[in-house]
Amino acid sequence: MIAAFFLIVSIFLAISVGTVSVPMKDFIQIILVEVFHVIPKDQVDQGLSAIVMNIRIPRVILAGIVGASLAIAGAAFQGLLRNPLADPYTLGVSSGASVGAVLTIFFHLSIPFLGLYTLPLLSIAASWITILFVLLFAQKVERSMRVETIILTGIIFSSFLGAFISLMIALTGEELRQIIGWLLGGVSMRGWAYIQIIFPFFIIGSIILIINANELNALTFGEEKAHHLGVNVQKRKMLILTAGSILTGAAVAVSGTIGFVGLVIPHLTRLLWGSDHKHLLPLSILTGSGFLILADLAARTVLSPRELPIGVITALIGAPVFALILMNRRREGRG
Repeated sequence: MIAAFFLIVSIFLAISVGTVSVPMKDFIQIILVEVFHVIPKDQVDQGLSAIVMNIRIPRVILAGIVGASLAIAGAAFQGLLRNPLADPYTLGVSSGASVGAVLTIFFHLSIPFLGLYTLPLLSIAASWITILFVLLFAQKVERSMRVETIILTGIIFSSFLGAFISLMIALTGEELRQIIGWLLGGVSMRGWAYIQIIFPFFIIGSIILIINANELNALTFGEEKAHHLGVNVQKRKMLILTAGSILTGAAVAVSGTIGFVGLVIPHLTRLLWGSDHKHLLPLSILTGSGFLILADLAARTVLSPRELPIGVITALIGAPVFALILMNRRREGRG
């Protein structure tokens, strides 16, 4: 209830606050007119109605879905690898998805009959291939595949793929502005079409992870214990990694690279409400959604009328939290 209330407050704040203020009374009237058709259209300001229905609501919904996708993927990766430092960003999944998206934009790729879905599908494929390479490389380095080795490998791959993206930017011409704007991360001026792109992948990925919540609980005790508890470890690992890649790839495709959401939100949610994935995954969806909605609100109001990339806001919040997590783990290791 607390998480749901936080999300609802975030939504109302993000819709109401901005260059043009939308009082709660006007917002309710606009919803009654445009969605439920209960009262006549002439009872609301049509300009205000256009701002709410065509700009504010799609932006808020998109930010919410992206935040929820990154948060639940981060929670799943942290549970699977038994480490609060694991997330789509540190494992290189976000960078892999970014490479897929940049290549799609750079080469104007379009899969027949898929149209708009080409971008998220190629981002998902690239993110999934990246996590597979990360795991294979970690296994080559150390057969026991310790969690620290996997995370360090992910950071190496993330750096390498970041350099590859920089090379693509250096080679590009007219697409330069589009690619850089996309890489900075944001949900402004995306519209309902982008919600249609991400929504099916968000539902599929979230359902797969929530269905596997009990298996994730077992895997937090280690693969050997999970196997003794009757979990098909390899199958479940592949399902969880695939679902996390689906969520990350689709989120990156519509909003660009937004770091630290998948790291900070699951960790804070776990501290507040415990580590049972049956509760942690849905709560990560709610808190991740509300967090990114508020981060987007800050991005467009802090330097109004100028707008900051949303990735800047999440990094300013996430980097100190990441440092605190590292320091706490170091203290626990000494203790």
